[in-house]
Amino acid sequence: MPIIRPSSDLRNNYNEISTLCHKTKKPVYITKNGTGDLAVMSIEHYEVLADKYELYKKIEEGIKSLEEGKTYSSKEVFDEINKILEEDVNG
Repeated sequence: MPIIRPSSDLRNNYNEISTLCHKTKKPVYITKNGTGDLAVMSIEHYEVLADKYELYKKIEEGIKSLEEGKTYSSKEVFDEINKILEEDVNG
């Protein structure tokens, strides 16, 4: 069940809302004049969601490539991975 709080709580009870976000690892929905306005979440939760979004985008790109017939041999894949790893090591 979502946690819903009025916008005045964001101003008056910031620490409580922050604790809720960190403790539950879920967003707190903020209303303004009784209508949904914002979702507040911890940085950690936001980063997890952002990472998942990036992963899903990459998976979608991969599926699209497969559908378009763009495939690579295992040698090409490992060569590219090794190239990336070498760039990371060498800066």
